[in-house]
Amino acid sequence: MISKPNHSYSQQAIGVQTNVDLFDQPGHLLRRAHQIALGVYADKVGREVSPREYAILKMIHETPGIDQVSLSGLIGVDTSSTALSAAKLAERGLIKRSPSTLDKRQLSLTLTRKGLTWLDKTAQGVMSMKDQLLSALEPNEQKLLIELLKKFVHINNSESRAPYFSPKK
Repeated sequence: MISKPNHSYSQQAIGVQTNVDLFDQPGHLLRRAHQIALGVYADKVGREVSPREYAILKMIHETPGIDQVSLSGLIGVDTSSTALSAAKLAERGLIKRSPSTLDKRQLSLTLTRKGLTWLDKTAQGVMSMKDQLLSALEPNEQKLLIELLKKFVHINNSESRAPYFSPKK
């Protein structure tokens, strides 16, 4: 039989902050939303490439030849994680890493034919994921949710351990 812990404090002695509903906390709701999005991603896209790896492939497609540091800032992921993911994607033949013509200390990233094929094949799953996640909302609510998430991310970007920044032109 499991017994309740014997706490030496009274429930009344705890501050008002403990009475706040967990589901009124943005951090908790964002964590749950992320869990849900990961589950739907796995169902619709699969587990071959993680959401972070998908973001890397998508941004390399949009900015061919980008270096790993600029890519890291563009997707808002720390440079170490981006470099590790890029190395794994290169090992799997989805991207090519080669010395940058502008700075030999940097690696320039491009999609391989296999990477482009995978990205093209995955686009339907990503769109299906978006549709499923937003389907319970009215069209105006869908638009508002995306706008508010973008605003939230933009306003709080500097609080991130891996803030977004645009690559240098």
